Amino acid sequence: MSGGGRWDRVRALLPRGLGYVAPAAVPEPAEVVRRRRRTVAAVGVAGAGLLGVSLSTRPDSPQFYGLTLATAATWTTGALASGPLHRGWIERPDAPQRRPVVVPVFTGVGAFGCFCAGALVAQRIPVLDAAVRRVLRFAEGSPPLVVLTTLANGAAEELFFRGALYEAVGQRHPVLVSTLAYTATTASSRNPSLTLAGAVMGTLFGLQRRATGGVQASTLTHLTWSALMLRFLPALFRRRRFGDVS
Repeated sequence: MSGGGRWDRVRALLPRGLGYVAPAAVPEPAEVVRRRRRTVAAVGVAGAGLLGVSLSTRPDSPQFYGLTLATAATWTTGALASGPLHRGWIERPDAPQRRPVVVPVFTGVGAFGCFCAGALVAQRIPVLDAAVRRVLRFAEGSPPLVVLTTLANGAAEELFFRGALYEAVGQRHPVLVSTLAYTATTASSRNPSLTLAGAVMGTLFGLQRRATGGVQASTLTHLTWSALMLRFLPALFRRRRFGDVS
């Protein structure tokens, strides 16, 4: 078999890349679109406010856990109330569609690796180093509650930003608009490291949403990335701090 033939067979086994644009869903009735946009606007303001307040409270306090869970509930309720959401599909050339599972999980692992490399750079930049350490204070509380709030908010953000908001935008640059909205929301934390992470990961999640036509891929990537960051990033910064002292 020629090299070109082998490559064609390999390519047929691979999912389409992030540059792919999944076929548009059936257009929604005008009333559904209006309701979705009204809901998204109201919930977006409320969720951003709750996020900002939650990250200004004391880590490992009842107020912090209550507000972060309220934030997740706000995103989720708003997303579900806005109208129908779609799970999406992994598409491959000349192959049946499949729900996205394995590829999004590996994408989350890859994103975590990139952020670990970025963290090593951030440790050498005082402003970013201090910003990351402020965020990591919230990971030092009760492990079950920290995991619960982290994953609940990750899933809720995908339902809202890559689900309801993405649908509300329609065909006019939904990846760009949803990413800008997500970045602006994380900026309510007044933490540059969270804002930067929001811009980078928001772009990735938006491209996944566009390539699969639904929220399942970005949700699995978000949850995988968040869980790995929560598990390993605090230890990376602790080792660096102890190394500086020695």
